[in-house]
Amino acid sequence: MYVEPTPARYRRGMPHILVLEDDPQVRQALLRALAERGYATSSAGAGLPGLREALHDRPDLVLLDLGLPDVDGREVLRMLRAVSRVPVIVATARDDEAEIVRALDAGADDYLVKPFGAAQLDARIRAVLRRAADTGGRPPVLRVGGLVLDIAARTATVDGRAMELTPREFDLLRYLAERPGQVVSKRELLAEVWRQPYGGADKTVDVHLSWLRRKLGETAQAPRYLHTVRGVGVRLTAPATEDPTGSPGGAT
Repeated sequence: MYVEPTPARYRRGMPHILVLEDDPQVRQALLRALAERGYATSSAGAGLPGLREALHDRPDLVLLDLGLPDVDGREVLRMLRAVSRVPVIVATARDDEAEIVRALDAGADDYLVKPFGAAQLDARIRAVLRRAADTGGRPPVLRVGGLVLDIAARTATVDGRAMELTPREFDLLRYLAERPGQVVSKRELLAEVWRQPYGGADKTVDVHLSWLRRKLGETAQAPRYLHTVRGVGVRLTAPATEDPTGSPGGAT
């Protein structure tokens, strides 16, 4: 029996579960079991459409198969975790312990090995949603000096002033703010922010850092937050304490 995704985008008060599963029969069985237990549902049969669905519709939880036809499920999880903290339960036939550990380390909240019963799935979903509710269901707010990033809202302020950032600028600033004081290489930034693990133009990073500096109210010659370590990379740190006259204080 074909099960349509829950209409009305999505029923108010019903937790919305996004199912990413390539096998049509398994997908429909999951949708039917979830609907019978009071969940709103939507689904995709491949990784990239599923990512678009997750980012557009903001489900309460993603049920993720690893064996997707276009992109491996662990890669989907990695890409999703770069922009979202939505709870994810991996549901797959892969039962190798190393695979389970890799998925959990990559950001999965739970791991189910097929075949499993609908009651167990429901219990796992309820447990994960409870944990999300206990933390307010929101990612953390990052603070580095006067710089504040709200990860859920994808907004940033510096000294109380809103920063108008492009999505890539926000992702770059977030990556650095999650590692305050740590020198991050341009190669790492290209791999983790631009998803170019096999190389790319350092100039791309330089240009975006220049734009960020301007929006932070600083320059490469007079940095406050973004400090270049020549030949190594860049680090984000809180500015040195300033005295009432505006002259920098503390060690230089």
